Amino acid sequence: MTSARRRAVLTGIGVLTPIGLDVPTFWDAFRNGQGGVRRIQAFDRSALSTRFGGEVLGFDSRNYLDKKERKRLNVMGRTIQFAVAGAQLALADSGVDKSRLDPARFGVEYGAATIPSELEELGPAARVCANCQPGTVHLANWGGAGIGCIPPMWMLNHVPNMLACHVSILHNAQGPNNTITQTDVAGLLALGEAYRTLIRDRADFFLVGGADTMISPINMVRQCLFRRLSRRNDAPERASRPFDRLRDGIIPGEGGGAVVLEEFDHARRRGGRIYAEVVGFGAAFGRSGEAASHGLVRAIRAALAEAGVGPEDIDHVNAQGYSAVDWDAWEAQGLSEVFGGCGRPVPVFAPKSYFGNLGAGSSIPELAASLLAFEHNLVPATLNYKEPDPACPVTVTRTPQPVSRPFFLKVSFTELGQCAAVVCRKL
Repeated sequence: MTSARRRAVLTGIGVLTPIGLDVPTFWDAFRNGQGGVRRIQAFDRSALSTRFGGEVLGFDSRNYLDKKERKRLNVMGRTIQFAVAGAQLALADSGVDKSRLDPARFGVEYGAATIPSELEELGPAARVCANCQPGTVHLANWGGAGIGCIPPMWMLNHVPNMLACHVSILHNAQGPNNTITQTDVAGLLALGEAYRTLIRDRADFFLVGGADTMISPINMVRQCLFRRLSRRNDAPERASRPFDRLRDGIIPGEGGGAVVLEEFDHARRRGGRIYAEVVGFGAAFGRSGEAASHGLVRAIRAALAEAGVGPEDIDHVNAQGYSAVDWDAWEAQGLSEVFGGCGRPVPVFAPKSYFGNLGAGSSIPELAASLLAFEHNLVPATLNYKEPDPACPVTVTRTPQPVSRPFFLKVSFTELGQCAAVVCRKL
């Protein structure tokens, strides 16, 4: 680290979520307590045990690319399209003149996960290989006619690093470039890596983002079989209820977003608007289950120590808030271990109550919610929090409340125990 520490600030926001495809709409939903969890409209959901989620409606990727670039959409699945659109929105919000950026010091960091295939891509091959006999797979058919049914460019739609690749190509970002494939925590880890790189003077300007879709036929079947999804099909708008005693599982969603992370003097020289400064980052691993709570504690304490602040200095915690019975309890216990000794209850805000779990696309829009809370001096309420759970000893925001301190903490983790925490300060 250099002797004169460089500073990293957030100067642009782009979001594509079930509650809004731009910053004003996104913030209005939080301010007015309007969620975006609803019955799935993209395909026939009737055979699924969970038939709702946080679905992005009205998204047209052509609106985010110049006409000469739209042919690239042929090799961009929905997840990649979310990434490209989010980056475009964040750059526009930052007000930067790209022609004045040094391409070699313009980096891209993205969070990603497994990009699900579409039925029309693999369905015909699957039918050939099953030889119309459910439960069987004929490998000889797969090596012949099966592969021939798959579109030649199929793989380019589904490689996780394609998010960062397409964003970099479109914006001539020739600096540090990486993809973090750690599912739900990926976007926050990407922000942490970009922050570390920037303060080490390896770049001046970053696009940091994440995108994912859990709302697709193949992905929904897998999740219904193997994940702890909510079954509240009769009232989807009330299904996402982080830390509430009546929560019954994760709500699948889709979307993503991007932020511009920029060196402070670089932003100041061009007159950029600064939402907040990133002042601390921590990451840890807690295996899984209850051990993840201890990993989260270590990540939070590392981020607070780097920021040079104590738990009492934090205005609010922007929580993971899965709405899963066990995971919310473990998260709350970890937060209580860090913040329980403060002289005041530290409010906990759970953005997933508005749109569900966006997978690798979650962390950045959730972070954006707190950046906008600082911008508007208002921390939103957590939706559907009605009955406190003794297993979740945290103070959840039941109503909107004013910002009272200049720091907030964003945390995230995965079901397998990867944890991250970021402290941001309002300037």
